[in-house]
Amino acid sequence: MRTRLVMAGAFIGALAVLSGSMLFSWPVSVKEGTADTAVEEAAEAFDSPPGTCLDWPHDKPQNMRRVPCDKPHTFEVTSNVEIKGEYGPNSPPPATQEWQQIVTDKCTAEAAKYLGGALDPFGKYTPGALKPSAEQWREGDRQLRCGLQRVTPSADRLMQTKGAAAEQDQSNVYEPGTCFALVEGEVGDPVDCDRAHAYEVVGVVDLSKTFDPKTYPAEADQREKLVDLCPPVANKYTGNANLAATQLSLYSDTLKKESWDAGSHLVNCKVGARQPDGALRPVRGSVAAEKAPSSTPSTPSTAPSSTGR
Repeated sequence: MRTRLVMAGAFIGALAVLSGSMLFSWPVSVKEGTADTAVEEAAEAFDSPPGTCLDWPHDKPQNMRRVPCDKPHTFEVTSNVEIKGEYGPNSPPPATQEWQQIVTDKCTAEAAKYLGGALDPFGKYTPGALKPSAEQWREGDRQLRCGLQRVTPSADRLMQTKGAAAEQDQSNVYEPGTCFALVEGEVGDPVDCDRAHAYEVVGVVDLSKTFDPKTYPAEADQREKLVDLCPPVANKYTGNANLAATQLSLYSDTLKKESWDAGSHLVNCKVGARQPDGALRPVRGSVAAEKAPSSTPSTPSTAPSSTGR
């Protein structure tokens, strides 16, 4: 047991979460002789079967542990894939870009199968994997622990989700009250609404209640309907705030056909501001009811919408 725990500390030192477009790694180490229950939990979590949900603090992956999927979690295991056929006992470990391609090739199809046949390429879930550490690789471990994770818009970190992925709508929507940073004119990661931000989510709309779920509605048709669907949810969230009085507008996301075909039907309604030249203007403070004046919200902008990515 002690040997296994010390080995767990070794792999935690090189623990990496991979996706098809990024590599997450943390310079964490566990010294010999300090192995404890937390390290044992991490070792067990690393070798979890499909359907297991895992969580760890963003800055302390050594505290990885199994959690019920109805609790906030960072990673959901979808499959364990062996790559011994491509990488024999004397093969060097893949470089970062090669690992990323391996995850794309090996984990994407497994994720779609796990979700019942379809993975929304623009949705909230991204295929990822836990890979063997350098030491595990030298000892012959060639197993890729594939899973699903949610990545922030900047692709710099992972976000917690709740609920088993196969039971969720894959739409890339956020809780009302979520604000997104404005970074060099682009939409960034969620931030406190008191900080400068690009948009604040004021509600979520289910388009399957307006359109036939079996037939994809063109984005122009979605926008036309959202002009009517978003104001009521914004009105409720803001307490009938006069957004135009503060030079704010109501915007909406739209869905791609690939998303609709995968069963994603939800879109964000959000408030933001654009300059006359189309550039985003930073906004500070929430438009939530307790902070907003009473009036009527403006209609959604027909400007090009975002998928929230």
